[in-house]
Amino acid sequence: MDMTHPDLFEAVANAAPAGAAQGRAKLELAVVLPTLNEKGNIAPMVKRLEEALGPTGWEAVFVDDNSHDGTAEEARRIGQSDPRIRVIQRIGRRGLASAAIEGMCATAAPFVAVMDADHQHDPALLKDMLAAVKSGEADLAYASRFAEGASAAGLSSEGREKGSRIANALARKLTGTELSDAMSGYFLLRTDQLRKQAGDLSGIGFKIMLDILATAKPQLTVKEFPLKFAERLEGESKLDHGVVLDFLAGLYERYLGKIIPTRFALFGTVGALGVLVHMAALATLYAPGIVGFTWAQSFATIVAMTFNFWLNNLLTYRDKKLSGAQGMFWGWLKFCAACAVGGFANVAVASMMEGSGFHWVPSALAGIVLASVWNYALSSKFVWGRFR
Repeated sequence: MDMTHPDLFEAVANAAPAGAAQGRAKLELAVVLPTLNEKGNIAPMVKRLEEALGPTGWEAVFVDDNSHDGTAEEARRIGQSDPRIRVIQRIGRRGLASAAIEGMCATAAPFVAVMDADHQHDPALLKDMLAAVKSGEADLAYASRFAEGASAAGLSSEGREKGSRIANALARKLTGTELSDAMSGYFLLRTDQLRKQAGDLSGIGFKIMLDILATAKPQLTVKEFPLKFAERLEGESKLDHGVVLDFLAGLYERYLGKIIPTRFALFGTVGALGVLVHMAALATLYAPGIVGFTWAQSFATIVAMTFNFWLNNLLTYRDKKLSGAQGMFWGWLKFCAACAVGGFANVAVASMMEGSGFHWVPSALAGIVLASVWNYALSSKFVWGRFR
């Protein structure tokens, strides 16, 4: 049967709502769940989402950072028979904030929520959170571990809870919004609001809800819901105990990100601390004449490289953090190898300047500065995976 272009477009448009007519509600809410090695959590979470939201009108977007336990494959297996389940498998990149941003931008639903897949966040709150945003009562609804009636019992340690509270106090000053749990990873807002802000959001370190609130213009209104923070069912923590380091990374991105790349700013901060370590080691050996300058500078360089590797792994590249004795050992070797040329240049230039009559302090500093850019470029590429 021949059909003109207008007739074809009209036929397609008329056919589009057929699914809803057969009992499928229009897509209203997307739930974004960043995952890392959480295969066992997927099926139970899908069941809990259905219990909380009903059979239709929602979708779950699992954003997986290339888990080695088959998390993405498990989500795809469920998705083959359940069209509500979608998967984004990220290759060569990692991090909770960037995963949440990618997932939120990937949905057609008018409302979007972010929550953990490890069952520490209760999906039963989603309906009330959606109602608050949908009605205009709030621009953003979030679940708080510290609101009246809530519980933070699922936090892995007293230290992590204390760190979270410290970061919350600092975050309230940054956003100008009174929040009992600014570091919450469980929130809901309109998708068009998120897309409008997406270009201004950081994908490094910063807790994504705090980033949304800090960059929104005008300021967003919020409503909090008490959350009984449960124990993790399965999987690895995507936050660990360094929540204050997440906040520090966010501050860099917020105030320096437009001028200096955030990772380089963090790398530079670590490098500045490494200078202190380097100079202390050098002074310990050279100032009292224990060894000659070249040997002292060489030893101080190795000490500083080891310190820089450890702190960069903890702070600068914490979203790509190496772990385990074997991972740390080979990471340290690769870091030292990547920095070797810079290290040789450091020692050579510093030794030449000192031998030419310069004081040992500026000689050492010149060598360090010369090596810093090389160290950043090579270690970003070969130790922690890629440039960013």
